[in-house]
Order: sequence, then C-alpha cells, then structure tokens
Amino acid sequence: MQTKTLLLLLWVGVTQSLLAQVDASKYPPLVTFTTQQDHDNMKQQLGITKLRPGYSGNDTDPNHANYDEALADPCPKLPDVLTTQNGKKVSTAEQWWNQRRPELLEAFEKEVYGRIPKNVPKVSWEVKVTDREFVGRTPVIAKQIIGTADNSAYPLISVNINMILVVPTNVKGPVPVLMMFGRPSFPAPAQPSPEDMEKINATFKEMMINTNPEMKAIFEKYPAYQPITRLPAPNFFAPPPAGDLPSTEQLLAAGWGYVTIDPASIQADNGAGLTRGIIGLVNKGQPRKPEDWGALRAWAWGAARGLDYLETDPLVDAKKVGIEGVSRYGKAALVAQAFETRFALGLIGSSGKGGATLHRRFFGEAVENLTGSGEYHWMAGNYLKYSAEESSFGKKTGCDLTVDSHELIALCAPRLTFISYGIPEKGDSRWLDQKGSYLATIAAGAVFKLLGANDLGVSNDYTTEKMPPMLTDMLNGELAWRQHDGGHTDAPNFKYFIPWATKFLKYERKNAQ
Repeated sequence: MQTKTLLLLLWVGVTQSLLAQVDASKYPPLVTFTTQQDHDNMKQQLGITKLRPGYSGNDTDPNHANYDEALADPCPKLPDVLTTQNGKKVSTAEQWWNQRRPELLEAFEKEVYGRIPKNVPKVSWEVKVTDREFVGRTPVIAKQIIGTADNSAYPLISVNINMILVVPTNVKGPVPVLMMFGRPSFPAPAQPSPEDMEKINATFKEMMINTNPEMKAIFEKYPAYQPITRLPAPNFFAPPPAGDLPSTEQLLAAGWGYVTIDPASIQADNGAGLTRGIIGLVNKGQPRKPEDWGALRAWAWGAARGLDYLETDPLVDAKKVGIEGVSRYGKAALVAQAFETRFALGLIGSSGKGGATLHRRFFGEAVENLTGSGEYHWMAGNYLKYSAEESSFGKKTGCDLTVDSHELIALCAPRLTFISYGIPEKGDSRWLDQKGSYLATIAAGAVFKLLGANDLGVSNDYTTEKMPPMLTDMLNGELAWRQHDGGHTDAPNFKYFIPWATKFLKYERKNAQ
C-alpha cells in the first residue's frame, strides 16, 4: 500500500510539473462540474425540466422495481431488425450491410451511446515492460503496453491507456486473444535470482542505515535477517486445485492469450469525469453535447485502439481477438463488438439494461435508472429524453426508442457472440432481466441466419419462445446463450465459452517445439 501511495504521489508530482510547463492561457479553461452539475447541464441542453426517477432494487421501497411479468412489456412489439426505416424488407446480405446496418448504427449513435467525434486523437502504443513468467503451470510472456493519446490540441488533459498482454510460450503462435475490461497487473512477475537478491538486500540495508544510523545495530543483532525475500516458487508437482481454474488460466491452458485493459485509464466511470478522459480531451475540457459519446462508447473506443496494437504484435492472431466484460463492462463489450467489426467474438456477461436486455422492457432496471445521475454518463446525452416526464418535447419512455438491444446484438452478426448470465439465487439479480436479454437474443438471430450463420437453434419469434432452464447449452451456432448456476460473473461459463469459440474459430493448438 505504501508503494502504491508513493507511486501515486510521484505521478501527481510529475503531472503537476508537466502542466506547469503548459501555458494554460492558450486553451479553453477546464470545466470542473460535479456529477449533479453535469447532469443538470445536459437536462438544460435538452429542454428537460423533470425526469422520472429511477426504481429501487429494494422490494419494500415505495418506488420499487417491477418484477411482474404481466406489466413488463408495455410495448411488446419490437422494431423489426430486418425492416428498413422506409418500410422495406431486408432479404439479402447486401441490403443488410449497405442499408439496414448503417441505419441502425446511426440510430444507436444518435440516441443511445453517442458518436465518436471525427477529431478523436490518434493513439501511439509503446511496450513498457516485457516479463517472462509462469501462470500456474504455463510459461508466458507478459507485456505492459501503454497507449498515449495525442493531446497536442489540448495538453491540459492526458490519456494513457493501460493494458497488459499475456500469451503462452508453450504454444506455437500466433494465438487467439481475449481482451477483458479490468485492472491490469502482471500475473506472476519474475523474481531476482538468490545472488541478485543478496545484492538487493545489501544495498537496501546500506540505504536504511544511511537514512537511520540506528538500523546498523539492529542488523548486527540479526545478521541473517533479509528484509526482502523471494515469493514461493511455483510447485509444478502439486495436484491441480479443486474446481475450475481461474478464467485466465483456462485460456492459457487452451492455448489462448489474454489482454486486460483498464477502462478507467480511458474514461472515468462517473459524470464528473466527462470533462476529463478521452471525452474531455476531444471536447477540450468542456461539457458534452447531447449526441456526444458516453463512457460505454469511450471504453469501446479504447478497446478498439488496443486492438490496433494487437494487430502489430507477432504473438497475436489479430483475426481471432475477442472482447469480454461483465455488468457495465459487459455493456461496453457488446458495444465494442457491435461497432468494431475487427473483434471476431464477444463474451457478454450479465450486461443488463444498456447491454443485451431490451430497453423497452419494464422489469428490474429501467431506462429511468440509466438516465439518473448515477449512470447517465454511460450513455449519450440524448438518452435522457426517454425518461423525460416534462420537457420542451413532451413526455417520452423507452417505448419511443426507434432501436433496441436485439438490434445491437444483431450488429455483431455473423461474428461469434456468447450471451452469458447467472441466476438471481446466487447474486445475478433479477434486476438484470435475464429474460429480456434472452428475448433480444432470439430476435437478433434472424440477422445471423440471413448472413449464413447459426443462431440459438429455435425460432426467432420472441413473443412465443420461452427462456430455457439454467445450465441449458445453446452453443451450436455463432450466436450462443447459456445461463450458469453462479452469480454476477461469467467465470462459470468460461469452460463452455473456450471450446465453443475454439471450434468456430477453427483454432488448433500446436505445442511449441
């Protein structure tokens, strides 16, 4: 903890030193809003005087969320994913790619997730550290990679995307890689040899004595004591642990690599941060406009920039890179896969509203929860319109949206898309509306089939299809669904996801010589 604190202070000092070298008078001043101030500013821009409040997850509260299926579908008819805005039926792949898909992208950008600005800066990638490690029994190369956004147009804000790539060295590469949103760290940093450790301790003791001469007597009292010790080496002869291996070890054992990318290094997860991060950098520290991107789109943009780097790394098969996330990062992973066609696959975990669950469904989390001051920063400002009770344009609800999540899933077609959930009894709350995601997945399947891929293997009639019991494998197509018997995680589905993805990617692991 002390080391982290010292590093943070060092970083703050360096940042302040760099800012002191910038003539701030040449640039628009940074706007510093609280989350509430930013939220109020967006409502004012939109002409909204009153938003409906979000619903409570506590069933005893007066404004509790709805869990009555009889009330869950106030507008049960979904926008037809294969009908264009002018009412023309889409019956060919060419019509999908050239007309319908661009229409859907435009609608999602304008009303739901926001637009990536045309002047978004380029990102330059640099490998900072390369380390040879062991993860469990697997030898790996781990790289810390930093992507620096060009901030020459507004040097008051810096964006440095942090990610770590881990690939097995006992496999003949290049290998498939799964990119995951999370906090990057080296899995098992290599340690100095005993001889090097002895030199480190000798130097460390000398430094301590120079700082505090009283330490000399203490070290003489305990001459064999070494203040810095090596961590235990991996025990390759120990039996495998009971239960499933961690997801990262399962990937490595299957001959895959993985990347952990830090969403916080791209864009903060709060409304007060919207004038900072990549959104703030492009806007030169000013508040968003209604069609500007939110954090989900920003995180997805950062993932795509990470993919830019992976396309240059010879250890990685860039045609077999996937994107994964759970909860809010499940939303971001789905947005990334939908908008960035270079991602070959996605594992979308417990993504709920704003992800795979239908916006217009009134069950658990509602549109009103995503437009409140706690989560609105994920979305475009325009999304607030759909919980407006009083405004210059009247009242709107999720039923007024021209698109819904089944069409977001369809934008991933025909690439591999695995929708994952757990069960409420284990902590994957009803709030997420698992059924709403299943209905969306069913409706999206028509596009997969149009493009020559397989869906869940049932009809695409979301009005009649029933969600199957948990632990039902629906993994025979490029579009997959599985509800595991765990909580708010996708970890229990990894042992199904990896062989499913490996099969459809036609990846054959080859051991290194």
